[in-house]
Amino acid sequence: MVKEIDLVISPDFILDIEFIKTAILKQERLKADQLKHYTIRKRSIDARSKFPVYRLKVLLYIDENPQTEIFNVNYPSVKDAKPVIVVGAGPAGLFAALRLIELGLKPIIIERGKDVKDRRRDLAAINKEGILNPESNYCFGEGGAGTYSDGKLYTRSDKRGDVTKMLQILVAHGATEDILVDARPHIGTNKLPQIITAIRETILNAGGEVHFNTKLIDIDLKNQQFNAAITNQGDFKGEGLILATGHSAKDIYHLLQQKDILLEAKPFALGVRIEHPQYIIDQAQYNCETRHPNLPPSYYSLVTQVEDRGVFSFCMCPGGIIAPCATADEEIVVNGWSPSKRNNPYANSGTVVQINLNDVAGKETDPFRLLNFQAEIEKKAFYAGGGKLKAPAQRMVDFVNHKISSDLPENSYLPGLTSANLHDVLPSFIAKRLQKALPQFGKKIPSVFGNTGYYTNEAVLVGVESRTSSPVRIPRDKETLQHPQIKKMFPCAEGAGYAGGIISAAIDGQACADAAFNQIK
Repeated sequence: MVKEIDLVISPDFILDIEFIKTAILKQERLKADQLKHYTIRKRSIDARSKFPVYRLKVLLYIDENPQTEIFNVNYPSVKDAKPVIVVGAGPAGLFAALRLIELGLKPIIIERGKDVKDRRRDLAAINKEGILNPESNYCFGEGGAGTYSDGKLYTRSDKRGDVTKMLQILVAHGATEDILVDARPHIGTNKLPQIITAIRETILNAGGEVHFNTKLIDIDLKNQQFNAAITNQGDFKGEGLILATGHSAKDIYHLLQQKDILLEAKPFALGVRIEHPQYIIDQAQYNCETRHPNLPPSYYSLVTQVEDRGVFSFCMCPGGIIAPCATADEEIVVNGWSPSKRNNPYANSGTVVQINLNDVAGKETDPFRLLNFQAEIEKKAFYAGGGKLKAPAQRMVDFVNHKISSDLPENSYLPGLTSANLHDVLPSFIAKRLQKALPQFGKKIPSVFGNTGYYTNEAVLVGVESRTSSPVRIPRDKETLQHPQIKKMFPCAEGAGYAGGIISAAIDGQACADAAFNQIK
C-alpha cells in the first residue's frame, strides 16, 4: 500500500533519518518490517506556535517496494530541423529552447550579453568601481536577471503549467533535489551559473545554437509575419520568433513602436528595498533569541492596504545582499539576492506600492507613459546617490518622520549608500503610502527578546526598487500566444508582461515554444 501522511518534526531531529522513521512507525502504528521505504514529498516550516516545527508530507510504501521514479526528457538532434529564433537567454528563453528541442525544432538563441562566466567581470566592476556595462550586468547576459540576483523558485503559477517539470529540469542540470521538496525552493546565486552552463550544453549538444554579444536591432517582416531577426552580428532567419527579452530591455519596446507594432502601458509596482539585520527577523518570526542551527534564516511576507492601494513586500531575500541592477547610465535600480546558504547577516526585501495607469499623466494611448515615469524616478535616485552607482538611503524611522539620517547602518550594498531624503526621490503618492505602511508592518513583526522588531532605525531603506515587472505589455492572443498583428511572433514572459520570476518565466517560455510548434507544424 502507498499512503501519504502529514508528519510534524522538531528542528532538533529534522536531519535524523532514523528518528523520522521511528516517528512514522509510531504515528501509523506500523512494525519496522512493514515500512519498506518512505519519501519526503514536501517540507515546510510552521512558526505560528511558540516553537517552530517542520511539517512534512511523506509518502509511505507499506508492505510493498517503491517504484523508482525516473525523470527523463528526450532531447533529440535538431541540427537540421526548422529553426525558431529565441531572443534572450534568461529562464524564459532557455526553457523555451529546451521545449523546442523536445518538439523537434531547432532553437537559435540570440543574447545581447555575455555568457554566464564572462558576466562576472562586469558585475565586479559594477560592485567595486561603480562602472556599468549596458550590455552585460545583473539583468543582461546568459541566465538573465535571476542568475546573479538570487535563484528563488517559489511561484504561484501552478495553473499556468507544470512547475514540477521545471524543477526536475533544473535538478537534471545540477540543482539539488531539495528544490523538489522545499515549500520555498531556492538555488542560490553561487550555484546557478553552473546550472545555466549545463542547460546551454544540453541545447548545443542537441544541435541548437546560442549566440552571445548578439543584439536584436530590427525585425524583418513579410506580410505581417516574422521572417528574420536582424542583429549586430548578422541576420537570423527562422520559422518563428520567441521574444523573451526581460523587463529591462527598453530598446526592444522602442524598436516595436518604431515599426508600428502594438504595445500597451501596464501597471507595475515601485518603492524601495529594505534591509534589516537578519537576527531581528529570525527572533521575531521564530520566537527565539537564537535561531536553531537546523532552521534557515527566516523570511517574511507583508501586505497592507493604504488609501485603497496595496503596499507589499516583494522578492524577500533572507541572508541576502542588495545588488545594483541598473542597465543604463545615470540610473539607480536595486534588487536583492541570496547565496545558497543564505548566510549573510542581513535580510532584505523590496517593499513597493501598486501603480495604476491613471496615476501617471499622459495620453491614454501612450504605451510608454509608465516606462518614462519609471525612468524619471531611477534618474532622480542616481543623482540623489551622487554617482558611481551609490544609492540614496534613509533609516526606516527617519523616513517615516521625514528626517534625513545623520548616518546609515552597516549594510550589504557594495557600491555604497548616500544619506538622502527618499521623499525627494519617490513620488509623493508612493512615499506617503510607504510612510503609513511601515509602522503597520512593525505590528506584524513586533519587538521580542528586547530587540526592536521590524519597525526600527536599524533598518535601512534603499532606493529605488523599480523593476518589479514591466511597465509595458507586448500583447498576444490568448489562444495562439502570437502578437495580434504579427504572425509567428510570440511575446514571452517578463518582458512582454506575462510572467515574473524564474519558474513562471520558464513555464511561459515552454508555453510559447508549444505555441510556435502549433503554428509551424
